[in-house]
Amino acid sequence: MSEDIKSIHEFDLSLLAEYFSNLERQGPGSPEITLKALSFVENLNKDSKIADIGCGSGGQTMVLSQHVEGQVTGVDLFPIFIDLFNKNAAKLKLDHRVKGLVGSMDNLSFRDEELDVIWSEGAIYNIGFERGLKEWKRFLKKGGYIAVSEATWFTDERPAEIEEFWQDAYPGIDTIANKLGQMQKAGYVPVACFILPENCWIEHFYAPQVELDKRFLKENKGNKAVEEFIANQRHEAQLYHKYKEYYGYVFFIGKKM
Repeated sequence: MSEDIKSIHEFDLSLLAEYFSNLERQGPGSPEITLKALSFVENLNKDSKIADIGCGSGGQTMVLSQHVEGQVTGVDLFPIFIDLFNKNAAKLKLDHRVKGLVGSMDNLSFRDEELDVIWSEGAIYNIGFERGLKEWKRFLKKGGYIAVSEATWFTDERPAEIEEFWQDAYPGIDTIANKLGQMQKAGYVPVACFILPENCWIEHFYAPQVELDKRFLKENKGNKAVEEFIANQRHEAQLYHKYKEYYGYVFFIGKKM
């Protein structure tokens, strides 16, 4: 990694939360991809209970909630995201059955076998793919589903620059085959997996950051931490354009045995 670019882990979490609260989605994805993943989940009804773990401001949760019945609970560590989540639910008149709660994904308050579906787009990495699958499993009913999107290698070998970047950002990154093996070992039947298309990164994640970066720098003029963070984000986007054939997000859907 370039000496001029800091590791994402060196930035204050409150800065990251403030920045990403300005985006509809806090990671790569799209409404179409959320609905594609949902198409593999069966037998949902008005009594179903769904949890979106690491929900952010709820961009994907609102899409999900408009296409399923039942109770939907979003959980995120940052109050700024949950405030936005609940405002978004109210705007869409979903707040009678869609609620956001501040909480940690490694200390969830759900009861054993309470949930029909656990959803997590681009967030399970915070606890780790393997650990999240194992620890969250007890909250799912038998036959319940888990649907998560995860940074994943597409190839067994890749250039040193992108290997080094991801080993620093998320050492748990692995190949599709190994992730499916981890899902099966954790006690799920893999139902489906598919790669998120490039537009989920370019149009829905990186493009909205261009104007946000300019505004954020202007509002925080002279703030070195902000300037370094924006440089980090721009570097990440450049790496994606350069190495996108080697990695991306993959949706994994599994069913509890």
